[in-house]
Amino acid sequence: MKNKEIGVKNLKKNKPMYKTININVKTFLRYTTVLGLLITTACDDILERTPENQVEEASVVTDETSARAAVNGMYNELQSSDYYGDNFLIMGDVSSDIAQSIGTWDFYREMDTYEVSAAGNTENDNFYKRANSAINIANNVLKKVAELDNITDESKDAKLGAAYFIRALALFDLNRVYGGVPGVVGTMGMPVIREATGSIEEITYPERPALLDSYLAVEEDLLNAIELLPDTNDKTVASKGAARALISRLYLYLEYYEDVIDYSTDVIADPKYTLNPNFLDIFVTKSNQESVFELDFNTTDQSGIRNWYNPNGGRGDLTSHQEFYLEASSDPMDVRGQLFGFSESNGNFQIKYQKAGGLDNIHIIRISEMYLNRAEALAQTDDLDGAIDDLNEVRTRAGIDAIAVTPATKQEVLELIWQERKLEFAFEGHRFFDLTRTGQIMDVLQNINRNNGPAVSIPEIGRAVFPIPRFELDANPNLEQNEAYR
Repeated sequence: MKNKEIGVKNLKKNKPMYKTININVKTFLRYTTVLGLLITTACDDILERTPENQVEEASVVTDETSARAAVNGMYNELQSSDYYGDNFLIMGDVSSDIAQSIGTWDFYREMDTYEVSAAGNTENDNFYKRANSAINIANNVLKKVAELDNITDESKDAKLGAAYFIRALALFDLNRVYGGVPGVVGTMGMPVIREATGSIEEITYPERPALLDSYLAVEEDLLNAIELLPDTNDKTVASKGAARALISRLYLYLEYYEDVIDYSTDVIADPKYTLNPNFLDIFVTKSNQESVFELDFNTTDQSGIRNWYNPNGGRGDLTSHQEFYLEASSDPMDVRGQLFGFSESNGNFQIKYQKAGGLDNIHIIRISEMYLNRAEALAQTDDLDGAIDDLNEVRTRAGIDAIAVTPATKQEVLELIWQERKLEFAFEGHRFFDLTRTGQIMDVLQNINRNNGPAVSIPEIGRAVFPIPRFELDANPNLEQNEAYR
């Protein structure tokens, strides 16, 4: 801990407090029961299905077993194909200069060509529903588990910490998609949801809070998570290290650079997390030393990312931009350029995810991100030599030469770091949001060549965020649409 106690009252000085806002309950009632869609399918003996117009207030979480099932339900939401199972990663890359849509699934084509319609886009809608469902389940876990007196304090803290972490992750992702980045694009954040859903009579019609307020609610949850979560070696569940890593990412968005340095350093110093000397092994061996937080997929819970990219046994609707493939493979010593296959139909497509049957794990946070987060923060605070040292850790692991002489200007160093992020995290969902966060988006996403259509450009900075789905606007007349989609 950085002498930060739990609770919003202890957030850093000079940072404005967020405003707690209850979301329109009708949205949650449409998609979830008291503990969410997927818990009910996995644990019908624990949870009772509820009438459409009512969420039962009965205590369905009563002991260690049912509490564990509820927590598992939160992870199931993250694993969904609507969220980290494939869709959220695809949204972050197909909207950038990394990947393109070449198949028949028009919803990703709309993202690829910056023509997502405010009237409705299935994949945009699906992400919105699933991320909000994860928040709703987390709220129920926080409410119900806190009331238990028949489990140990250690178990209770771990479950509450996981709920804070997942609620923070989902709100962070919702803000990145629909809110924007403070000082770059957007002024309105996503509603801050702090209460578990009750009855239909509790429906409210909130307005959107200020964007920074919504991001600061993410900060509060992550500080709580750091306080409560265990220091586990399990990379597939929320942990103290994962929460520190995620708050490092958050602070990079908020430009709190000293905090980025502090929390990235904490994770780098933790012996559980080290750069895997074999980059290719990161995606072959599950839960290896590279991973800070990843989602575990198996024959029961399958990821869909390989299906979308790989035409050999998969749908293959997506592929890499040819310019990006040439860029990534230009240095024969860079092992990241080897993670491509080729077919006549798809050209050079990514193969980071190679396991048949949907068995690839999804990395949400890797230790290399901590080096690049810290490098960027060091550069922003004028420690250019320190930034290059961290950058070189990632470069040399990939097999390419270290930068021997530190560039003379901050901007030159930052551009090297941003380029490294592009190569390091390709097809992991970072690129579009990194371009937005760093203010590069209007310069970079111009005249992007595509395989099956004319070159495209992002038409305006307002398209750096996605539209609030129409069904939500219809349900809540006070919820304002993003400007570019009005």
